[in-house]
Amino acid sequence: MGMTPKEKTPFLVAPLEKLINWARANSLWPAQFGLACCAIEMMTTASARYDLARFGAEVFRASPRQSDVMIVAGRVSQKMAPVLKTVYDQMLDPKWVIAMGDCSSTGGIYNNYAIVQGVDKLVPVDVYLAGCPPRPEALIDALIMLQKKIRNENVFAWEPGEKNL
Repeated sequence: MGMTPKEKTPFLVAPLEKLINWARANSLWPAQFGLACCAIEMMTTASARYDLARFGAEVFRASPRQSDVMIVAGRVSQKMAPVLKTVYDQMLDPKWVIAMGDCSSTGGIYNNYAIVQGVDKLVPVDVYLAGCPPRPEALIDALIMLQKKIRNENVFAWEPGEKNL
């Protein structure tokens, strides 16, 4: 940030791509998709003790049209899979996905026909978060990893829907 000596008005000088990525990374709007015990830890992350707002992801949105990060917390059943895909499709581009917990990442201990063996079979996942269930600190770490990934994205080479499976 600089300041003109004549007017004492602060201004920013940076490449447009870096400014866009900075804004996107620091104003994430998570869509909650809590399906099991990981959802309890996800809700705890938004509490005053962990204060997710420090990282620009303050309010969990109930509408997918108002969010850009989907946090899939818990196991995804075959019956719930079309709902998850529909919610993901309703989110505006650009959008990102965090698979929270072993069950959403790989199916976890539920190795049977009723559970999807990894949410990446339905939607593209940007960050995998291990644990059963992962602690709120781990979710904050995953959010920071996602912010770093967003800061390094190429904004102008991006095509809408290019991450779709």
